[in-house]
Amino acid sequence: MAAQLETEQIDTIIRRVMNRLEEQQPALPRSYNYRGVFSDPDEALKAARLAQQCYARESMGRRKAFIKVIRETTINHAQQLSQLAVQETGMGRVADKVLKHLLVAEKTPGTEDLPAVAHLGDDGLTVEEVSPFGVILAITPTTNPTATIVNNAISMLAGGNTVFFAPHPRALQTSLTCIDLLNEAIENIGGPPNLLVALDSADLKTVDYLMKHPDIPLLCVTGGTAVVDVALRCGKRAIGAAAGNPPVLVDDTADPVKAANDIILGHSFDNNMPCTSEKEIVVTAGIADELLRAFRDNEKAVVLESRFLPELERVALNEKRTGPNPRMIGQNANKILGELGINVGDEVRAIIVEVERDHPFIRHELMMPVLGLTRAADFDEAVDIAVEAEQGLHHSAIIHSANVYHMSDFQRAIRTTVYVKNAPSYAALGYGGEGPTSFTIAGRTGEGMTSARTFVRRTRCALVGAFGTF
Repeated sequence: MAAQLETEQIDTIIRRVMNRLEEQQPALPRSYNYRGVFSDPDEALKAARLAQQCYARESMGRRKAFIKVIRETTINHAQQLSQLAVQETGMGRVADKVLKHLLVAEKTPGTEDLPAVAHLGDDGLTVEEVSPFGVILAITPTTNPTATIVNNAISMLAGGNTVFFAPHPRALQTSLTCIDLLNEAIENIGGPPNLLVALDSADLKTVDYLMKHPDIPLLCVTGGTAVVDVALRCGKRAIGAAAGNPPVLVDDTADPVKAANDIILGHSFDNNMPCTSEKEIVVTAGIADELLRAFRDNEKAVVLESRFLPELERVALNEKRTGPNPRMIGQNANKILGELGINVGDEVRAIIVEVERDHPFIRHELMMPVLGLTRAADFDEAVDIAVEAEQGLHHSAIIHSANVYHMSDFQRAIRTTVYVKNAPSYAALGYGGEGPTSFTIAGRTGEGMTSARTFVRRTRCALVGAFGTF
């Protein structure tokens, strides 16, 4: 018995040490020889062009093999990449980022997403085929750095392209580590080097140079509104996945307990950094008190009294009250509450506070677990408030209702790319919901949930006379 206890104690100590080492695992040093990473943009672009010329001759079977190994590598390194991302950016939750990596590895469509259409008749055969753009410039965010890289890599390589990644400066080392791992995996099964390239530094001047470079025919920007604006002025095709401010509407017919729990789950996922996450609540008057009671009864949420609102505004908003305090983006709810002198455990994941409809917590995307709630007299007013809060970004919206007519009316009014009914917002990403996933959601430019078919040219091949109907 004593020997068994000693063995169990040793195992426990080993697990604790290993967990501590994993939690403290540093990003690779700048001197590390990353595959596909260059110091000069022209050298990187030349390497990506040469790789694309080679890659264009690979069979579809080989593309599938490369995508398969990307999926496997992402799953195997999900914990490492998640820890590096939180360590470098100082934002988000490791466990939630692991789920993001598993999601993009398993549910990002590959070559099977590419369209193939044939028309056969008396006048011959016409086949609609696809071909790559070439080298795609993919600008990736600090909020979902490596998950976006994996998602883009699968989609863009499936279409036969190579990718020049421009990661956010605050997630540079994590992003380069991811690119290195994916390139290594591809090369290990005989694939060409430099299918994915990047620079070892990040600055706006270089990104602007690459956006305008004639050898880059397609831009894909996953980030803030400003960088999407710049891309759209470059005179070439740009896919823009800009910011959103998704409202969640709760009407009198909803189940308040389920709605409260779903909202907490979706809103607090990775500390509210996904652009699809619930950013503000609009609730009809008839159910508002019940919904607030359900939030108070949920151990994962804290409903703040109105007397704390001024202090929460000071902590959560920037000095001009035009957006979030950058220092609080992606932070845990208990850290934000600690700034108010309220001490709670890490099990609390969301801070709910009731405000007026024009309050900054309703009007601005915060990307932190602070969720403003405002009341509407009835469903029609709730729709008006929610549409106003979404600001025509056409990104995401959520509704909790048992009235199918309300679901349809709200959808027609808000016209977002992502629309979720009676579930956490992440259901639309394929997590707890059906369908594939994407971390580049182009509401701004209209492509929607991007996938392999987004990143290919369409070609129509017509052959007349050689075929006919039977």
